[in-house]
Amino acid sequence: MKRFLLTVVLAAAPVIANAQTTIIDDIVDAHILPRFQTLAETSAHLATTAQNDCAVTSQALQNAYSDTFDTWVRASHLRFGPTEVDDRAFALAFWPDGRGATPRSLTALLMDQDPVIASPDDYAQVSIAARGFYALEFLIHDETLSNIGDEDDLCTLVQTVTTDIATTSAAILEGWQTDYAARLKSPDTSSTYRSDEEVLQELFKALVTGLQFTSETRLGRPLGTFERPRPTRAEAWRSGRSARHVELSLAALNDLALRLSSDNAELSERIETSFEVAATLLSELDDPIFAGVGDPQTRFKVEVTQQSIDNIHAVVRDELGPTLGVAAGFNSLDGD
Repeated sequence: MKRFLLTVVLAAAPVIANAQTTIIDDIVDAHILPRFQTLAETSAHLATTAQNDCAVTSQALQNAYSDTFDTWVRASHLRFGPTEVDDRAFALAFWPDGRGATPRSLTALLMDQDPVIASPDDYAQVSIAARGFYALEFLIHDETLSNIGDEDDLCTLVQTVTTDIATTSAAILEGWQTDYAARLKSPDTSSTYRSDEEVLQELFKALVTGLQFTSETRLGRPLGTFERPRPTRAEAWRSGRSARHVELSLAALNDLALRLSSDNAELSERIETSFEVAATLLSELDDPIFAGVGDPQTRFKVEVTQQSIDNIHAVVRDELGPTLGVAAGFNSLDGD
């Protein structure tokens, strides 16, 4: 009997390994690479648009900014590998900014007429608070910053920030295409990932951390407390994108979760239903920047939406993790 059980286990091992490899290959080819490809393409278009028309009131510039920011949010949960090199993820998206470093840094550059604003190469060395999408949001959508200093300097700074975004996005894509995709697909004892299990754990951690960030930060920050709601702590509220970022993030995380659970139809269905509940609740809010968190009725709706995301997190943690044989482990949101 023991010999029979051992034979069954050994026979099942290649099947499990093949399933893991299939899942990983699918996520790399259909989830990760297309997102960074699109980010690089839209970022290049944003930079070109700014070169042609740098006026912060330009509809073409604002549209390109919005489209490119969308593509970043759809990829923003993939904070490992090439996005970690040289703090690229933070260079694209420095938020939350609890100390107001972004407007302070941009104000200093414009008021001092710092020559660095005319050099994209040198600009890559400035504080990450003055780089990326949130810096560009201030330049385009904040009335105070968009009227500081010389108009030509503002134009130059917009062009430099957008070029920096494009350069960073292209570097991330190159890192994935030339090296990191292969690391995930072909783990080796001498490489970053020694086994398929370690790769799956990395991908699972990205999913769990993404859900946690959306619940605790994208929704938690504007909610504040009942006595002290903080609507102006919502993400990208100046450009009216706060709820959109939750929507885009949930759609991207749903895709990743379904690919991770693809060999378990029952669990996949349960996960998809959980995401649909959250998406429906979000769509019924009708509050694009969570401005109503101080109103008890609106606040309750935001809290219910947050709870629905926490429910997804619980299903993923308690059911998907054990199915994959992994746990989320430590992530940057857990603190010291």
